[in-house]
Amino acid sequence: MSKITKVLLVEDEEDAREILGFYLDTIFDEVQIACDGQEGLDKFLQKKEKEEYFDVIVTDIQMPRKDGMTMIEEIASIEENQKFIIVSAHKDEEFLFRSINLNVMGYFVKPLVVENIMQLLKKVKKSILEKAETIQNKEVEIKQVKINDTFNYDKDKRLLYEADTMVNLSKKETLLLDAMIKRKNEINTIETLKMEVWNNTNISDATLRTAIKRLKDKIAKDDFIVSKKGLGYIIE
Repeated sequence: MSKITKVLLVEDEEDAREILGFYLDTIFDEVQIACDGQEGLDKFLQKKEKEEYFDVIVTDIQMPRKDGMTMIEEIASIEENQKFIIVSAHKDEEFLFRSINLNVMGYFVKPLVVENIMQLLKKVKKSILEKAETIQNKEVEIKQVKINDTFNYDKDKRLLYEADTMVNLSKKETLLLDAMIKRKNEINTIETLKMEVWNNTNISDATLRTAIKRLKDKIAKDDFIVSKKGLGYIIE
């Protein structure tokens, strides 16, 4: 699933709000509008209550009720990873100095230039999507265990794959594999496997060996289960 990009525009000047709002709509999936810093903070907090966040907040600096820098500092104190783009006039230099180390991704300088707006917005969206893809890939890596060059295991679904093809395992074979995957590179004692798979240490050794053999037959192409005589089994 592709990421839905969400932006908050905070701008008190109607003309600038219309221009920026138009171009934000052409690039991002969801755009919310606030007319001053206080309303911007309120909309941020409303999102946070739902455990959601804007990918970037585009904000003017000089605004009534609450100026943009004060809003940025208050939001950053709540969510230090929140990203911002500042809309500024040349006279706002003292405010811009305060923005250092506050995750500001760029600046729009008034009067607004369409070419500059589009260039920066496209760059920002690309950065957002690349970061989302990196996070998604890491999540997949956490769920997927590469056993060897042939087999992978999905820990969430408890499924074994040979390349892209699922290996058909019985319930006991699945429980055996899952138990050993949890302790990869550690010896799984016979007693531990009996308890985890059958919930009974009185199961015969022959029953366990039979289940192990059936599992090993299904991974014979690149067998990864090693028997440690007198100790148990290990996936190295």
